[in-house]
Amino acid sequence: MDKKSQLSYNLFLLIAGLCLVSGLTMLLGSRFDLAGVSFVLGQVLLAVAVRGYESLKGFSYTLVIFAAVTMAMFFPQYFVEYNGFKFSSLITPLLQLIMFGMGTAMSVHDFAGVIRMPKGVLVGTINHFTIMPLLGFTLASLFHFPPEIAAGVILIGCSPCGMASNVISYLAGANLALSITLTTVSTFLAPVLTPLLMKLLAGEFVEIDVMKMTWDITKIVIFPVGAGLLFNALLKGKLRWLDAAMPLASMSGIALIIVVITASGRESLLDIGLALVVASLIHNTVGYFLGYWSARLFRMPERDCRTIAIEVGMQNGGLASGIAKEMGKVATVGLAPAVFGPLMNITGSLLASWWQRRPVSEEDLEDVRMGTIDN
Repeated sequence: MDKKSQLSYNLFLLIAGLCLVSGLTMLLGSRFDLAGVSFVLGQVLLAVAVRGYESLKGFSYTLVIFAAVTMAMFFPQYFVEYNGFKFSSLITPLLQLIMFGMGTAMSVHDFAGVIRMPKGVLVGTINHFTIMPLLGFTLASLFHFPPEIAAGVILIGCSPCGMASNVISYLAGANLALSITLTTVSTFLAPVLTPLLMKLLAGEFVEIDVMKMTWDITKIVIFPVGAGLLFNALLKGKLRWLDAAMPLASMSGIALIIVVITASGRESLLDIGLALVVASLIHNTVGYFLGYWSARLFRMPERDCRTIAIEVGMQNGGLASGIAKEMGKVATVGLAPAVFGPLMNITGSLLASWWQRRPVSEEDLEDVRMGTIDN
């Protein structure tokens, strides 16, 4: 990067800092609207500024999400409804668009990973659908959340692997092929496992209709992903503008979903937001830890252990939000996914940065080649 460009990023960083300090000053002076504008502008400028720093650029999208959440918290009236139209009705179609985008990035070759890496897929999938649901149930009970908030914490634990986990696995020097396969397998298992786990673990908090939830997940996930796979098989590369637009559309869709849920559940967030943040961080980091060491117990290679840690720890918050909306409880059950999602991106990025500085050793790679570590 040339000096002129770096200077521009440094200037953005300075202005962002001034905006955030100004926002804090206005907040202390009870000038809430101006404080909100300053905080949002500061976070957006910070998202631009960090792109000038190689070690921080991965946090740019997460900062945009935080700016969106801040905007919803300070100005919720603009994101709940307009002329009788409730913005929450956009959640399901937006998720279907995101899942279609996921499908366009996949191919039938991704399913071949089940055959090539059966042990990794089996260990990763079982760990994901046991460790995280049980962690969610434990945290919901320990924190004594209200019933519908508790159900949301369990729901995020019962959801399949998050789509962002593939990016994090790539940055962490993990096994990207295994990561994509685990995300694919857990996504297609979700219509069966998520409702059953919710009935088992969250049934005491809210009423769970297993068949309805199965259908909801199928229409949100399976149909759009299947359409995306078909699109990829028939038209991949023929509509280049659409190929380029889908990642941006997916990121924008996730941001809008989080804004709508945050605005709808603002009052509940003000009451228990800090507790949800703490629960999220525990859920996420313990998921990484248990995912990694459970894979180690099965004598898996370092790259696979990293992959399973990430795939266990990162959930599909968007899908959990969609399920909450279909339950008619987006402002309560949907709060945990809205909080957990951005924080997972932060912890995942930090973990990837830490592992980036610790490449897989030659000894580990040699062990894999010689067969002393099981694949």
